[in-house]
Amino acid sequence: MPPAGGGGRKARSEAVAGKISKAAAKPKAGGDGRPVLLSGGNPQIAKGYGEEPVRAYIAAMPGWKSALGARLDALIGAAVTGVRKAVKWNSPLYGVEDDHWFLGIHVFTGYVKVAFFRGAALDPVPPGSSRQKDVRYLDIHEDDELDEAQFTAWVKQAAALPGETM
Repeated sequence: MPPAGGGGRKARSEAVAGKISKAAAKPKAGGDGRPVLLSGGNPQIAKGYGEEPVRAYIAAMPGWKSALGARLDALIGAAVTGVRKAVKWNSPLYGVEDDHWFLGIHVFTGYVKVAFFRGAALDPVPPGSSRQKDVRYLDIHEDDELDEAQFTAWVKQAAALPGETM
């Protein structure tokens, strides 16, 4: 929800992002110094805006998922000029406007889930349904071949839709 008072939201958001980003680049570490992995292997990364927390999340993704996360991040960045990035609720989020997100990524035990927050409006609609009427998912397993052209088309379409505030 945008702050009361209207104007200046972007300036306030950037100021907040600057404060959060410095701390957020460091993932929460377990006793061995590595990031804590939550249930399903999802990295526990502090909330933050920008490249650093997203890079920290991707680096902490276990096994093959890290390379996939890096590839998804690169495809999203190439498809959407000036894409905004953040980590919230231990998931990287992507948007075209501050605090309005079109896509999120989350790690589970056997796969990586990409959430298109307005996915029901995409053509074709991504295959994974949701209890939320607008959300659609793409689940990517280790042996799946990512259709990069289709994924990029979905990202471009999703970025053109109104973002979800979170």
